Amino acid sequence: MSGHEETILDPSAGATAPPQNASKVRARHVNMFYGEKHALQDVSIDIRDRAVTALIGPSGCGKTTFLRCLNRMNDTIPFARVTGEIVIDDENINDPATDVVQLRARIGMVFQKPNPFPKSIFENVAYGPRIHGLTRSKDELEELVLTSLRRAGLLDEVKDRLGDLATGISGGQQQRLCIARAIALSREIILMDEPCSALDPIATSKIEELIDELRERYAIVIVTHSMQQAARISQRAAHFHLGALVEEGETSQIFTAPRDRRTQDYITGRFG
Repeated sequence: MSGHEETILDPSAGATAPPQNASKVRARHVNMFYGEKHALQDVSIDIRDRAVTALIGPSGCGKTTFLRCLNRMNDTIPFARVTGEIVIDDENINDPATDVVQLRARIGMVFQKPNPFPKSIFENVAYGPRIHGLTRSKDELEELVLTSLRRAGLLDEVKDRLGDLATGISGGQQQRLCIARAIALSREIILMDEPCSALDPIATSKIEELIDELRERYAIVIVTHSMQQAARISQRAAHFHLGALVEEGETSQIFTAPRDRRTQDYITGRFG
């Protein structure tokens, strides 16, 4: 969050009201422990399909920890333990029988800083589908790469240099490339951990426009410290505080008539 607002933000000029979509993800009584530290406390929330859900709250409140639960990235942390249910399309992803590799192939992830592979622009997008066997021919793979770049709003800018190193394009373009990489692999859900925090305002605006377009196809969950961004791009918002989910609902309700005083204090800049 850049600066503290003294009044509750009005999201009326931004994201539209949420569609009445079914839940894509159902989290119930999710707890996360780092050794003895209780990092997430009894979180229950539904993530709607084809909508943007913004996770908001001060640093260290559990937003990113919860986001990483949705594709079991916390599995990679020593001494980390997750309890509770996270159900995606009727499958509890915390079941020991879940194939974590296949799970992550269904869920795209975009991080704070662009992290392109030290490969060509084309190979950055082609890598995931190739290793997961998502295409049956070279032509099919090429079409998937071009489609993903087009959906990420990047194709027109890089179509004449697909063989160039991805590290040679701008930071904003690199982040859109990472989104294209996520689109190429994911068919269902995209997770974003502060995807605009390292970008300038113009690049941020392009990413936000892209997110608004992508929600027509995906369930998107975004962690953001920017209240203005959450108001602009999300249809649902969830406020975390000290590892607990304080409240969640339609973005317009959270920003204009929060039920919990802690949410109002955070949004208006009196806390956090």
